Amino acid sequence: MRSDVSDLAAEVLALTLSRPPTLGAARLLCIDGFAGTGKTTLAAEVLRLGGGHVLHLDDFYPGWRGLDEVGAQVEPMLGDLAAGIPGHYRRWDWDRDAFVEDVTVEPVDLLVLEGVGSGQGAWAHLITALVWLRAPQAVRLQRGLERDGAAVRDQWIQWQDDERALLAREHTDQRADVVVDTSG
Repeated sequence: MRSDVSDLAAEVLALTLSRPPTLGAARLLCIDGFAGTGKTTLAAEVLRLGGGHVLHLDDFYPGWRGLDEVGAQVEPMLGDLAAGIPGHYRRWDWDRDAFVEDVTVEPVDLLVLEGVGSGQGAWAHLITALVWLRAPQAVRLQRGLERDGAAVRDQWIQWQDDERALLAREHTDQRADVVVDTSG
């Protein structure tokens, strides 16, 4: 792994900006990988360096078992943005365990979509650059429990099972432009 997330973000941003727009007049950078690999950290650094707008799929999943349902919101939203019109999604509130509001996403020059499942094949034709972050399962689980607390250990383990099933269907890591091990 690159020792500095800023270096990786600069590399990913340069790659994305070197390519023609794929999301209408915009570029779409998808930062995918299993939970606990540093997707949110990388997305924040790309945003700091290059501007644009970041969407976190954590706001799209309808709870711990919602990984397979995220595409139902992402695909039409990206379709609207590709057509040059605002996209929409319903934001999930993890504390309330419910969708709580509709969010409008205005077209921007650079959209960063980060989260597990962000690089799905259903919208691969709209992706300008795809990053896959990886780390061993034990490392990811430890990071997740440090962030979310031991009380959600069972949910984390189920989520990891769901992630593996999604990867087996999507093969996102094999389609990625950049693959980085973040275990170091």
